[in-house]
Amino acid sequence: MKKVILSLALSIDGYIADDEGQYGWIKGDGLSRCDTEKTFDFEGFLDTVDTIVMGRKAFEDCGIEMFDKHKVVVFTSSPKENHNNVVYVNESIEYWLEKEKRTEGKDIYIFGGGQVAFPLIERNLIDEYIIGLIPIFLGSGRKLFLKEHEPVLLQLEDLVVDGGQIIVRYKRREYLDS
Repeated sequence: MKKVILSLALSIDGYIADDEGQYGWIKGDGLSRCDTEKTFDFEGFLDTVDTIVMGRKAFEDCGIEMFDKHKVVVFTSSPKENHNNVVYVNESIEYWLEKEKRTEGKDIYIFGGGQVAFPLIERNLIDEYIIGLIPIFLGSGRKLFLKEHEPVLLQLEDLVVDGGQIIVRYKRREYLDS
C-alpha cells in the first residue's frame, strides 16, 4: 500500500507560510558550521511519489512547475474543471486518501496547506513526516496546527543539517514506549 508523506518547512515559531501565503523565507542561513555530510535530496524525494496533494490556497500561492510530472490533487470547496495534471476534489480528504492509498503507484506527498494537512495529522493518517525547520521566527502567518489535538507518536528515522536548516524524517509509531 502507498505511504502518505507530509513534507513541509516550518518556521521555529510554527508557521508554514507568511501572512500572504508566500514561502520566500524558506532557506538556510548560509552561515551554518554544523552541516552534516549528507543533504536532503528534494528531487530524489519527488521521484518516490506520483501524487501531490494540496489545498486551494497552497495551490494558488505556490508555483507547481516542479510538479509537472506528477498528478496534483487540489482540495477545494469550489470545484473547477480539471486541466493538464491538476485534479480538483470536493470531498473529505480522509475519504479520498483511504481510496487513493489502495491504488497502484508510488507514494502520496501531502504538500500542504494547514486545512489539508491538519485533519490528516489529527487522525494519525500520515505514515512519514519530513520537516525542515527553518532558522527564522516569522511572528505571524499560516499555522500548521489549527487547534489542539491528541498526541501523535513519531520515531526519528533520519536527520540532516544543511545551511542552517534542520531536516528531520520521522515515521509514525502506534504505541508509547515504556
